[in-house]
Amino acid sequence: GKYKESVRPILLNSWEAFYFDFTGEDLVKLAEQAADLGIEMFVMDDGWFGNRDSELRGLGDWTVNEEKLGCTLGELIRRINDMGLKFGIWIEPEMVNEDSSLYREHPDWAFVIPGRRPNRSRHQLVLDFSRKEVVDYIYDKICAVLDQGNIEYIKWDMNRSIADVYSATGDGQGRVLYDYVLGLYDFLERIVQRYPDILIEGCSGGGGRFDAGMLYYTPQIWCSDNTDPIDRLEIQYGTSFIYPVSSVGSHVSASPNHQTGRVTSLKTRAVAATPGTFGYELDLNKLSGREKEEIRSQIKEYKKYARLVQQGLYYRLTDPQTADTGAWEFVSEDGREALVQAVTIRQHANMDVSYIKLRGLAENTVYREEESGRTYNSTALMEAGIPVPVELGEYRAYQWHFVQEDQGE
Repeated sequence: GKYKESVRPILLNSWEAFYFDFTGEDLVKLAEQAADLGIEMFVMDDGWFGNRDSELRGLGDWTVNEEKLGCTLGELIRRINDMGLKFGIWIEPEMVNEDSSLYREHPDWAFVIPGRRPNRSRHQLVLDFSRKEVVDYIYDKICAVLDQGNIEYIKWDMNRSIADVYSATGDGQGRVLYDYVLGLYDFLERIVQRYPDILIEGCSGGGGRFDAGMLYYTPQIWCSDNTDPIDRLEIQYGTSFIYPVSSVGSHVSASPNHQTGRVTSLKTRAVAATPGTFGYELDLNKLSGREKEEIRSQIKEYKKYARLVQQGLYYRLTDPQTADTGAWEFVSEDGREALVQAVTIRQHANMDVSYIKLRGLAENTVYREEESGRTYNSTALMEAGIPVPVELGEYRAYQWHFVQEDQGE
């Protein structure tokens, strides 16, 4: 698709700012803050449809709750677009709550084994996408939403595993899961053909369905619902062995973190979110003026390095599962530029200085570090490395940008 080689937009997702508790005006105020700071896209997450005011109800009823938004979806999108922001929306087409109009009308459309209590996860059941009539119905409902305005991004979620695999058709039970995936691919194929300019980000409680089949349709996937930056070091490290950085959804979230309660600096959160599509997921209205200015600077900096990060060569310099410091590097294909980042994970008394050895540089050449202005021989950078500053306190982040000096300088 068109986004495979494209730099992805920096987005703000509304989920950890509001969860289900928002109005249309809340979204607009958050979007205004986002636009002012240089964010490029605003994403309205779960809670905009049916009677979806909690995870207990509403899934499957894909009609806009205009009473909650205080306007039509088209009007909301126009207001967001008028700020200079793209607009994105969250959907979870494969799922249904039992407390929904869809389930009351078609209980046989969900995977439920006769005579057994349903295996509920996040209070929802899985729709039987092995059946064409189910896929067609949900497809039509989603298209009716997407046709209401200039929607340029979809977050396609799937918040539970598939269990109780049984189709009420009674036929071919041995191939229901196979046919389910074919139905899902058919749905996605029709979506990308009908809306070729929409960027789809896959999600399954995070990276629960991070695979090559989904990447064919969704060029980026939310890596994990765990947005803690220190946990993300390990998560993104493991993901990078198989999938490119440009496919990894990664956001700066609030501190204390909503999943772990861990306190980290904005710099650390931004550095940890850099090896990915990069975005924000927090309530900007709760930040101080200083924090907002720091975010403004982070966004300018990420835009400067975005193509290097998303299209350059990625090197894992340490293993954050065992090392005291997590470190990684992005190198341009011609080897003339490198961005090195590190986050300290564990602190000990009387620690020795540790060194990060770079990779992928041109041999026997000189590189200038942008911020300090110092020059280094490439062999020294790769064989001896750069020292990690020794400072009190864990979870400190560092960044070095190296550019090859022209011969004769």
